[in-house]
Amino acid sequence: MVRIYKELDKWKHRHLLLLADEQESMVEKYLASGTMYVLEDSGVKAECVVTDEGNHVLEIKNIAVMPKSQGYGYGKKLIGFLVKQYAGNYDYIQGGTGDSPLTIPFYEHCGFTRYDVRKNFFLDNYDHVIVEGGKQLVDMVLLHRKI
Repeated sequence: MVRIYKELDKWKHRHLLLLADEQESMVEKYLASGTMYVLEDSGVKAECVVTDEGNHVLEIKNIAVMPKSQGYGYGKKLIGFLVKQYAGNYDYIQGGTGDSPLTIPFYEHCGFTRYDVRKNFFLDNYDHVIVEGGKQLVDMVLLHRKI
């Protein structure tokens, strides 16, 4: 049975946090102010961290699904949970990700559309080159959807 709950011990799931955002110093920037949710289904399968960005915007700062559990809809279930959980309090939910063939289709499949790009985000903010799906990440693509 799938269960989603708020996790207070946020570093307990360090392996998942670093799967989505591999530089710990970047995770630390949003983890303290964020709210973490964990999805369990016969064990922990996924997590996400969201922050209030003001102006009725909720941002997904981190979302990850255990590698062996990817492709089973757990990430989409977390997004659906967030939309229901925060409906009425926020107008939009947004996420930023590298321009990667592994993440952009996921967000689009969950109803998000691209609305902006932060040029050179990964070059300016990370201390090493990040490669995802065989592609070096340079710009951050911002996507959002109405709640």
